[in-house]
Amino acid sequence: MGESVAEATLTAWLKDIGDKIDADEAVLEIATDKVDSEVPSEVDGVLIQKLFEVDDLVEVGQTIAIIDTEADTAGATAYAPEVVQVSKPSEVEQLETSIAKVQEEVNVVSSKDNRFYSPLVRNIAKKEGITQAQLDSIQGSGKDARVTKKDILAYLAHNPVTSPEKLPVKESVAELRSQTTSSVNSVISSGEDEIIEMTRLGKLVSKHMTDSLQTSAHVQSFIEVDVTKIWNWRKKIKESFMAREGENITFTPIFMEAVAYALTMHPMLNISIQNGSIIKHKNINIGMAASLDDGNLIVPVIKNADQLNLVGMTKRVNDLALRARANQLKPDDIQDGTYTVTNVGGFGSIMGTPIINQPQVGILALGAIRKVPAVIETSEGDFIGIRQKMFLSHSYDHRVVNGALGGQFLKTVKDYLEAWDDKRIL
Repeated sequence: MGESVAEATLTAWLKDIGDKIDADEAVLEIATDKVDSEVPSEVDGVLIQKLFEVDDLVEVGQTIAIIDTEADTAGATAYAPEVVQVSKPSEVEQLETSIAKVQEEVNVVSSKDNRFYSPLVRNIAKKEGITQAQLDSIQGSGKDARVTKKDILAYLAHNPVTSPEKLPVKESVAELRSQTTSSVNSVISSGEDEIIEMTRLGKLVSKHMTDSLQTSAHVQSFIEVDVTKIWNWRKKIKESFMAREGENITFTPIFMEAVAYALTMHPMLNISIQNGSIIKHKNINIGMAASLDDGNLIVPVIKNADQLNLVGMTKRVNDLALRARANQLKPDDIQDGTYTVTNVGGFGSIMGTPIINQPQVGILALGAIRKVPAVIETSEGDFIGIRQKMFLSHSYDHRVVNGALGGQFLKTVKDYLEAWDDKRIL
């Protein structure tokens, strides 16, 4: 799932127990804090057990399901329990033993004294505020005296952990703060109000944006750019480009090319901060914020953007945008971004103050392109004319990027766009 992904939520099973499965066929759907995706089978066989339910949180490396690769796939439904138990009892016993062994190997977590707890028991303990010492005191009824879900729920029934004094000091303080915040920020709705539950992705984006504001010292710079040459050049070549490449060339890949160039000129904006150290990235991977139908945003990444020509950039931009709208992005498509560009002009905004996409240190907002009257300087004097102009808004982390660097980067993008060769041939 990528180095930065530690867990995922199981959102849907696409196969049932007893179903035949082919290699590379999707078995289930998962969702991380960044993308939704399908999980394909690596083998041919029959699905014989699901180890997690829908909405369960699964850690990377855990076994999700068990597939019998030696099953007679022509008779896959023979694995229904009521059929197998009658016709092949010995195989059922062998199968159950194998399943128990696999579960024992992959689904246990140990305490300091080597006592084992399943992830389910751990999650219940964490949610209910049970300390490690309290957990170790529970008598288990499972194999080798392990604590089962039934055991921990029975413990909670007789020892409810509800008062602050039963919680660790750290958790008690957090609980009191949570209650205080909830009381201050509570909203009373009337019977006429509509209550809309935030989507899972919406909650994750909300948390990510709030965390970013609390992490980075945001500061903004703005600049106006004359893109008349680019406007006229694109209008001139877009039909021939479509006929030759089968792709529509938009303004986005042009802006991405300019940003990639500016990052090569100002590499200290192609960095991240981690544990008090600055990581200067070798590759220039530009995130491209894309709007989804439900109103949320996702940020697919153009890898090694500085190494793409404009044709390659156009194909990459169009591919990522199309798959983002179709919810077909893969985890790798949204990993390893080093700088982000967002197009607020697509909604008519002339400028914006975007929030930095952590752990990056900069994000550029593209405003709407508008026809405006402007002063045109010539050798014969100044004139008023109609020009195509737009604003660029640059948010950057003032902890490591000072105003000079932030402004110079923005000026480099402007100069690159305004110096566009209107005779350029692709």
